[in-house]
Amino acid sequence: MPSDQRRTLLRSAALLALAPWAAAQAATDTGVWPRPLAVPGGVARLSLGPATARPAVRTGDLPVLVIGDPIEWTALVGIPLSAAPGEAFVTVAATADRPAQRIGYRIAPKKYVEQRLQVAPGTVDLSPENQARYERERAHLAQVMATFSEPLPERLQMRVPVPGRRSSSFGLRRVFNGQARSPHSGMDIAAPTGTPILAPLAGRVVDTGDYFFNGGTVWLDHGGGLMTMVCHLSRIDVQTGDRLQAGDRLGAVGATGRATGPHLHWSVMLNSAMVDPALFIDA
Repeated sequence: MPSDQRRTLLRSAALLALAPWAAAQAATDTGVWPRPLAVPGGVARLSLGPATARPAVRTGDLPVLVIGDPIEWTALVGIPLSAAPGEAFVTVAATADRPAQRIGYRIAPKKYVEQRLQVAPGTVDLSPENQARYERERAHLAQVMATFSEPLPERLQMRVPVPGRRSSSFGLRRVFNGQARSPHSGMDIAAPTGTPILAPLAGRVVDTGDYFFNGGTVWLDHGGGLMTMVCHLSRIDVQTGDRLQAGDRLGAVGATGRATGPHLHWSVMLNSAMVDPALFIDA
């Protein structure tokens, strides 16, 4: 890794320790992807220093994406939206030239928008049939989301899959009739039905399907635990096993599943944590 890039990463890490938002802005200015933002739903960039081989890093039981070279390695840790602010850490496995380590970092608090809605009671609770379908789909998707493959991604800056207005932000929490639902785990982009959806990054299609909540859905594996999902598609133009380059068409915008109108829901997952897609794009 060139010395100027190492300095950039070290500067970002130092800023992150002081103020996560300042680090994110510094990374934007210097072209570091994803931008570091150590908050629930964000990404922590942790310097691992030099090593002859790529270190093996885990957060809990989950493997972590490690990028760089023998001069400087960096761990990219996806932080779940459910993570509590405070101290956190990753573990680095021992190698021939270095002992096992535990590297700590601080998760700063972040308050996401909350939306309270009153709707007809029948639209909140699922029927027994739909609940059973949802449980089957959730078990299947848990296996999809556990994917960790090689090769690792060659680049991490993504392109927005479809042009349009962002109609719902990542992390938005909706409360229906006083019942809280899970925070919004992606970025919604309003676009007309049939608008082409393009791959945000090179990757392999690991799942497609028509799901109860998500409708027409495509999952892409980019390597190293970095995955993206697009859903509510009106059509799917790829199949499991296809390898795509960034910008390849994978489907079209729709309003399938539980959607109130045509739009694209786009999620980014890192070490099984849904993180803010905005950290990966030039926004």
